[in-house]
Amino acid sequence: MRIKDSIAVVTGGASGIGRALASRFTAQGARHVVVVDIDADGARRVAAEVGGTAMTADVTLGSEVVRVVDDTEAEVGPIDLFCSNAGVFIPGGIDVSTDRWQSIWDVNVMAHIHAARAVLPKMLSRGHGYLLQTASAAGLLSQIGSAPYSVTKHAAIGFAEWLAITYGDQGIGVSVLCPQAVRTPMTAGVDAGTVSAVDGMLEPEQVADAVVAGLGDERFLILPHPEVLEYVRRKTADYDRWLRGMRKLQARFPDASDVGRGPGRK
Repeated sequence: MRIKDSIAVVTGGASGIGRALASRFTAQGARHVVVVDIDADGARRVAAEVGGTAMTADVTLGSEVVRVVDDTEAEVGPIDLFCSNAGVFIPGGIDVSTDRWQSIWDVNVMAHIHAARAVLPKMLSRGHGYLLQTASAAGLLSQIGSAPYSVTKHAAIGFAEWLAITYGDQGIGVSVLCPQAVRTPMTAGVDAGTVSAVDGMLEPEQVADAVVAGLGDERFLILPHPEVLEYVRRKTADYDRWLRGMRKLQARFPDASDVGRGPGRK
């Protein structure tokens, strides 16, 4: 995936990882970056910073994602890279209400599905295109303190896998971004002494660097925290041992919903 001269769309682009991606793509020579967010003022601010276009949309609504894709294709040009980056966090376990489960499912899973539905037909007709979906290391491992986050991020990775298998031989590239803790509004108030940052807290700009490198290599898994790959290997090598280890980690951090102290957005 060549960033230079490409047209990229970044959802959740008003802050955090999305803002860093928009800035990094511009620095890499992207032809144009479309910054999408439900926060209209934030989207306009970032678009102004990168010389791009701001669009306001609720990515949980398929019709709004279709509008973003159609308007971009009509006003800017054919989309080369669609970054489905918006995400939220909800702490808790089986006590979380059904309404809150649905709300996190709509952002962390359905937004990726809406994006694929909207942009894939156009990419397939041209014979090329790239999808970057922001998930989390929690989707490969788990999230102590949050069943909804863990479940939805597992589902997001599963959908990305399906896309890569189904369309990989039709000119469509797929990468899934799986960081651990990143300094964004979602992690406001989290420090190095918490379970979320056990392997360190990255800056969004570091994640953007990892994304550019991963897209250049067309890697499916983009892991800004390299430790995650070894954790996945241990998990698959001996699942029961890994579960015991995760229970020990949970015991070290009994108040493990710390990642949700911020507004909950990436």
